[in-house]
Amino acid sequence: MNLTKNTQHTEDELKQEHLKASGLIPEHIAIIMDGNGRWAKSKGNLRVYGHKVGVDSVRDIVESCAQLGVKHLTLYAFSTENWNRPEAEVGALMQILIQSLRKEAKRLNKNNIRLVTIGQTERFSDSIKKALNESIELTANNTRMQLCLALSYSGRWDIVQAVKKIADKVKQGEVDTSAINDELLSNHLTTAAIPDPDLIIRTSGEFRISNFLLWQLAYSELYITETFWPDFRREELYKAIESYQKRERRFGKTSEQVTETTK
Repeated sequence: MNLTKNTQHTEDELKQEHLKASGLIPEHIAIIMDGNGRWAKSKGNLRVYGHKVGVDSVRDIVESCAQLGVKHLTLYAFSTENWNRPEAEVGALMQILIQSLRKEAKRLNKNNIRLVTIGQTERFSDSIKKALNESIELTANNTRMQLCLALSYSGRWDIVQAVKKIADKVKQGEVDTSAINDELLSNHLTTAAIPDPDLIIRTSGEFRISNFLLWQLAYSELYITETFWPDFRREELYKAIESYQKRERRFGKTSEQVTETTK
């Protein structure tokens, strides 16, 4: 994941400059990385092969987002529901995760990218938790972009754990029920320090959110592509951003109101 300029083709640099000049680059992009297994099966390989190649897509998308000036990139890497997959596949995914962390952490740090996680990471093995903690600590002071991995994550779990925290504060007399509002709940989610996504991308053509950032996606722009994740590289990312730039984000207002506030 070498983000130095001399590794980037001139044509790609020009494409990125065009995107920057054409409209706003999303501050926060969230991606549901779907289709690894189906991609592998379509090529006559085991599902795990798709997960391995999918790591290359992660590397390219992290690199291109950093180059474009995206400040937050959240990747749905492993959901709580994924624990229900065949044991052999889960085991292979865990090996890919730990190998990727060990391989990429130094590169992330070199290129000023901070790594954070959200989810029930306590469910992982000690070796994975160790690799995660080491990567997080190594990159903690980086400021170029924040890469958030959603690991053993569930949007419903996130809301429930926030409600439990608030309920405990009410019980302790620290919060009055009249003070419970959208902002308070948002501040107790695992993403409290991260702005809500501007753009959410889902690969593989499935039209569902799959229990991902359910509260945070309330006004995110959705982009669905038929492309499987192992084939999703920067050219596909640029298409998603171009689509985003053509949309009018109204947040419940009328077009006239949005026009008035942007004058």
